[in-house]
Amino acid sequence: MPTDTSAEISAFKRRESEARSYCRSFETVFTRAQGSEMTDTKGRCYIDFLAGCSSLNYGHNDPDMKAALVDHIAGDGLAHALDLHTDAKGDFLEAFERHILKPRSMDHKVMFTGPTGANAVEAAMKLARKVTGRTNIIAFTNGFHGVTMGALAATGNGYHRGGAGTTLNGVTRMPYDGYFAGNCDTADFLEEMLDDRSSGMDAPAAIILETVQGEGGLNVASTEWLQRVAGFAKKHGALLIIDDIQAGCGRTGTFFSFEEMGITPDIVTMAKSISGYGLPMALMLVRPEHDQFGPAEHNGTFRGNTHAFVTARTAIEKFWADDTFEKDIAAKARLLTVVLGEMSEMVPGSKLKGRGMMQGLDVRSGGLASEICARAFAMGLIIETSGNEDQVVKVLAPLNTPDATFHKGLQILLDATRGVIENAKIAAE
Repeated sequence: MPTDTSAEISAFKRRESEARSYCRSFETVFTRAQGSEMTDTKGRCYIDFLAGCSSLNYGHNDPDMKAALVDHIAGDGLAHALDLHTDAKGDFLEAFERHILKPRSMDHKVMFTGPTGANAVEAAMKLARKVTGRTNIIAFTNGFHGVTMGALAATGNGYHRGGAGTTLNGVTRMPYDGYFAGNCDTADFLEEMLDDRSSGMDAPAAIILETVQGEGGLNVASTEWLQRVAGFAKKHGALLIIDDIQAGCGRTGTFFSFEEMGITPDIVTMAKSISGYGLPMALMLVRPEHDQFGPAEHNGTFRGNTHAFVTARTAIEKFWADDTFEKDIAAKARLLTVVLGEMSEMVPGSKLKGRGMMQGLDVRSGGLASEICARAFAMGLIIETSGNEDQVVKVLAPLNTPDATFHKGLQILLDATRGVIENAKIAAE
């Protein structure tokens, strides 16, 4: 069990804002990390199944990215360049075009926004409104797109929306795929609302969605539903925005979460693991005909992190030059599904959710999910919850986690679940 760290964390409790979040679940002080493991001041090693909330899809301190970054810094490469032309940016664009866009027949332009996913979403919503001349954005129940004001309007979570302190306008909320119980197809409902001029829904500038709702509880949209929604957007002159900030960069099995679904988004937002190394970086992909912002119309001092360009290029060339990495992700995803199935057998009424390496178990209780995660942490595994009531135990292990480490982490999760369930049975007797 972890030793007492109260003295070590006193400074954080004394001076850091009450807005701090993840650290409340993992009360220790981390000092170093490598691959899929983190070490604290006591020298205790933890397996990381949180991965910076999918910001570390390639693990901590990848040696090739680190070497490239160190070489760049040691050679006095630019650390900050606004949006000037730099060799680092050019190398990233070349690699992204060659290994990501062209093989997928995507003609999208790349716009570098401020360094957060929320900023990319803000840019996407602003651009859609500029292109169409409309203001309404269609978003979905349980969607999470960020907590800045525009992105927050599209976010469904009531707790985060309450932090705005004012009204959040310009968005119409529609039910996501599977939101209603039974056989109700929410695409039918959306279609009726769009087609009926008396529905009260203003003509949309865009439809924004996640193909897998990460913070919303690992809800997965079916291919058929996505294709229908994409068709509605085209029919009604709206842009289709896919928020791939958490589900992208291989998390669902392919680089983009919408691959093999037969849709071509007008705009794609990316952040989190796009830098490869956990460095702040975000971008927006936009079809050329919609690339209508004027110079600096959406700007920011840090619109392009030069250090992140270096590591992002290395990540793309290392992991995405062929299909080897995708095959490895698929193998890990199959194992994850099996283990979560074993876990589900311990928890009555639980349900597997998600796809690829973005899976978890809905245990129907936020309290139970939190207990499982807390026990797992005490046993050496960092893992978190998601969902509208935090009821989903969510596995976001680095995609390149070594097999032995992955098996060990999954075993800890099983043992933690078993321990919590057994204790609950004893308490009930």
